[in-house]
Parts: sequence; structure tokens; C-alpha cells
Amino acid sequence: MIECWFEFGSNYSYLSVMRIEQEAAVRGVRVVWRPFLLGPIFKAMGWDSSPFVLQKAKGDYVWQDMPRQCRKYGLPWQQPSRFPRRALLPMRVALLGEEQPWMAEYCRRVMRMNFGEDRDIDNPEAVREALEGLGVSADELLREAASDEVKQRLRERTEAAAARGVFGAPTFFVRGERYWGNDRLEDALEAAMGAVAW
Repeated sequence: MIECWFEFGSNYSYLSVMRIEQEAAVRGVRVVWRPFLLGPIFKAMGWDSSPFVLQKAKGDYVWQDMPRQCRKYGLPWQQPSRFPRRALLPMRVALLGEEQPWMAEYCRRVMRMNFGEDRDIDNPEAVREALEGLGVSADELLREAASDEVKQRLRERTEAAAARGVFGAPTFFVRGERYWGNDRLEDALEAAMGAVAW
């Protein structure tokens, strides 16, 4: 089993979310989805935005690196005109879907809108489009996502991320071991293969 802690506004989460299901299936590893919000994590560090925005040299590098990484994995890429892009509504829906069979495809669709098509994702129309054809009621999920209960659950999930030492996304956990960054996905999956059967 591998826990995948991710955020729709995170460009390196994009690379992992788009390929983790397939990579895990090849290795016989089960993926446990753990959506959370990066903003409060950064805020606790004293940052009011992504380090890729606050640190120019790091930001310049990442926008050179992302096209290379997307070519490597065969993923569409369009630098977001707004970064980091707010993703509160699709993250709440992801929280509702984390145990559902449509979760992986839903996440890939939202990620593709943000980083492959440079589209706003934090609105009901985009979320409805991402859910289209997945065999779920978008109206019902959107209503539930707007509830105080789901808002509180996402806050608690983000607090849980902080409590486990998550400082960026994607972060993976395997048997309590933490792996940070898309370039550690394979290491985490290999570690998961050695886990006791679940």
C-alpha cells in the first residue's frame, strides 16, 4: 500500500497523480488517496504562496523543468497562467471520492485541466466536467462538497498532513516512511512491494 498525499494546485503532484495508478498496478501495490491543502502548510512556514513564486530562481527553474518532465512521461503541458491555482472545490470533491473507484480518473481529469489546458478548476462547471461519464451524480457531490462537514474534514486532513511532517506535495507514505516529490515515487513503490501483504 502507498499513501499519495497530493494537491491539485501542485505541479509536481500533477506528474505523480497522472501516472501513480498505472505504476502501482504494475507492481501490485494499492494506492490510498490523501487529498489535502498546501496553502495552510505553507502559511504555517511563514509563506503566503508557493516557494516557486516566492523564490525567483526556484520558480525560473521549475518552469524549465516541467516541460522536460512532461515530455519524459508523455503528459500534456501548458504553463498555468495563474499559479498556484486555487483548487478548493475540486479538492473537497476529491475528499469525497478518495475511496471510490472513480477517484483516479477524476484526479487525472482535474490535473489535466490545470496543467495540460491552463483552465480554472475551482468552479462547479469544471468539477462537473471532470466527473462527467464516471457514473456519479455531480449534483449530489457538489452539494455535499459545499457542506460544513466536508469543509471541516478537509481542514482536519490538512492538519493531519502537517502532523505527519508533510511540507510539500506530492508526499508518499509507505509503512510510516515518508517520500517527498515526484522523483521519489518509484522508490516509494518499490518499498511498498516489500511490505507485508495487505
